[in-house]
Amino acid sequence: MLNRRAFLTRSALVGCSLAASPLVTPVTFAATPGDHRLVVILLRGGMDGLAALAPYGDPGFAALRPDVQIGGDGHVDLDGFHALHPALRPLLPLWREGHLAAAHAVSTPYRDKRSHFDGQDILEAGIADLSNGLTRDGWLNRMLQHMPGAGTQTAYAVGSDALSILAGSAPVGRWTPEADLALSPQALNLAEMVMRDDPAMAAALAEAYQLADSDGDALAVGGGQAEMMAMMREDMRASRQPGAETRLAEFVAARLKEEARVAAFSINGWDTHNDQARGLGRALSRLSDTLLTLQAELPGPVWQRTVVVAMTEFGRTARMNGTRGTDHGTGGAMLLAGGAMRGGRVHADWPGLAESDLYARRDLMPTRDVRAHAGWLIRGMFGLEAGVIERDIFPGLSLGTDPGLLA
Repeated sequence: MLNRRAFLTRSALVGCSLAASPLVTPVTFAATPGDHRLVVILLRGGMDGLAALAPYGDPGFAALRPDVQIGGDGHVDLDGFHALHPALRPLLPLWREGHLAAAHAVSTPYRDKRSHFDGQDILEAGIADLSNGLTRDGWLNRMLQHMPGAGTQTAYAVGSDALSILAGSAPVGRWTPEADLALSPQALNLAEMVMRDDPAMAAALAEAYQLADSDGDALAVGGGQAEMMAMMREDMRASRQPGAETRLAEFVAARLKEEARVAAFSINGWDTHNDQARGLGRALSRLSDTLLTLQAELPGPVWQRTVVVAMTEFGRTARMNGTRGTDHGTGGAMLLAGGAMRGGRVHADWPGLAESDLYARRDLMPTRDVRAHAGWLIRGMFGLEAGVIERDIFPGLSLGTDPGLLA
C-alpha cells in the first residue's frame, strides 16, 4: 500500500532527489555464505585522521597541532605514540578488549585534486582511474560476484543513491530507516518555488500527499499547500533528532543476526573546514555510538565473527587553517572494530610529520593503500584468493604484506 513515506520516497520533486539530502542514510545489505560479517561505514566528507588518532609521539606533531592536549579531558593515550580523540573515549573498552584497531597514514590512490565527489567515487569503486567516465560497480559488489551462494535480503530503497560501493551485477537489497527520511532545506525551498509558480503542480502534490498520508494528518485536496509544506518541514525536523545512527545500527545488527553478512552505510559531517573542534567532536560521537550499538546488539558469537570498517575518501591538511579548521588533504586513518579484529594496535608504516615528510609539504604522506587493508580483510574473512582480490576486486592493487588485522 502507498503510504506517506513511500510517496516521499518515490517523489523526485522536480529533479531534487531525496538521496541528495544529508538527512537520508541508505543502508545496503547482502547475504553471503559463511559466518563472518563485514560492515563498511563510509565517513563522507574527509575525516581528519590526525585529530581522531593523534600521533603525539611524533616530534613534529606539537608544532602542527599545538592545541591538542594529551590526558585529562583531552586525547586519551593508547600506546605511547597515538592518542584517541576525547569524543571516542567510550571506545576505550573495545581497545582494551582487543576489539578496536586503526590503520594510519592510509589513502586511496586519489591525489591532488581533493574533490569529495572524485574521492568518494574512487573509494567506493575501488579503482584507481575513473577518467573514462564509464558506469562501474563497487568493490563490495565485485566481492559478492566471487562468492558462490550469495543472495539478497528483502529490503527497501530510498531515493536514487544506490551506495555505489555495493552497486553492480550481484543483487543486493536496500533499506532506509524511516527516522532518517526527510527533504533537505534546499529541496523544500525548491518545492515551494515550484508550487508558487505552478498551481497545478501544487494541487497534484497536495493530492498525492493526501493519498500517501498514513499518520492521521490527511491534507484536504487542492486547499493545503501551506499545510503540506508544514508536514514536510515536520518530517525534516523529526529526522534531525539525536540517535539516528543508533537506530540505524540497531537495524543493521538485527539483519546481521539473520541471513545478512555484508552491510554498508554512510555517516556524514566530516568536512571540517572551520571550527573543527565542534564539528569533528559531534561526528566522532556519532561514530562511537554506532560502533557501540553494533556491539551491544550483536550476540557474543556473532560479534566475534564481525568486522566493522570505517573509511573516508581522504584525510585533511596537517596544519590547521585560519578558521580553526582543516582543508582537504591526502593521508588519513581508518578505524576497525569487531570481535574478529586483532585489536589494541595501530597499523602504520609511519612517514613522519616534519615538513619534508609531508605530501606536497601540507598533508600526511600515505604509506599504504586503504584498499590493501580492505583486501586482506576480504581474504581472511571470506577466503578469496589474493589474485582475485588484486585482479577483480581492486584492479591494479598490490596487496603487499599481510598487516595481520584479523585475530
